[in-house]
Amino acid sequence: MKTSEKMAGLVRMAGAERQRLAQRFFNRGFTLIEMVIVIALIGVVSSMVALFIRFPVVSYLDSAARADVTDTGDAALRRMARDVRLALPNSLRVATDTSNNLYLEMILTRTGGRYLSTDDNPTVTGNPLNFAVSAQTTFDIVGPAHTAVGDPQQMQAGSDSVVVYNLGPGIAPADAYNGTNSALITAVSTVNNVTTITMQSNPFAIENPNMPSPYHRFQVISGPVTYAWNITAKTLTRYWGYAAAETQPNSTATGTLTTARNALMATGVSQCSFLYSQTNSLSNALLEIDLVLQAPSTDVGDAGSVSLFQQIHVDNTP
Repeated sequence: MKTSEKMAGLVRMAGAERQRLAQRFFNRGFTLIEMVIVIALIGVVSSMVALFIRFPVVSYLDSAARADVTDTGDAALRRMARDVRLALPNSLRVATDTSNNLYLEMILTRTGGRYLSTDDNPTVTGNPLNFAVSAQTTFDIVGPAHTAVGDPQQMQAGSDSVVVYNLGPGIAPADAYNGTNSALITAVSTVNNVTTITMQSNPFAIENPNMPSPYHRFQVISGPVTYAWNITAKTLTRYWGYAAAETQPNSTATGTLTTARNALMATGVSQCSFLYSQTNSLSNALLEIDLVLQAPSTDVGDAGSVSLFQQIHVDNTP
């Protein structure tokens, strides 16, 4: 055999051997030890990555939870402030029960104005509000009145009442809670741009003593509203649609609040206080509301709490 042929044979044998070895390498796969090492390395890397990103993620989740409860508490405070500003002068009162649940009650006004008085009209034309004759159950409003259909301040005959010179709970005969100075409206009519209110009766003529408003003012009330904080359930709830009573309701399990309409204002209210102060002026009082809301806990721990505080000016000029 020639030398060139031998060399060619050797080259072919070497190529075949390389191909066989390469095929063995590619078909080899992973051994168990290699797999264990890879899994261990992945675990170490994952732990290191989790250690660095855990705290930013936890901080974000906690911040989002606190932002949610802040929005809830702020909405509740805004609604309470709106009701307080619409409250009948001298109608706010605060109570607690034996379980330290807290109650804030007020009577909401729908509208108001000036009634026609004999002081305004000595010739006694029109219908002045009579503080002497109980049979006189109509009076005229001085100026424009809210009578348009759909107006939220439209007086509702059959449910709204007229109140004159309310001085507050326990001050007879000027206490709207016991009804001595309020009269149910039975009809509202407007003729020649003069609005006349008809009352079911005239309690202002039988008050002893008579309590006319120095400024001839009257308010139209729609009914009482109560905000109740349950210390056990940690809820703040608004109640309405119940009858006013001389004794403030201080239970949601018995009494008038059990049948009242209600709306949940906030949950997770761990602390609540209503501080109502009239020390500086009887006509200008201050309501301080302090809420502490617990943010819902995440799977990584406690998200903390949010404290909200608001002061609301109360105009008690009757």
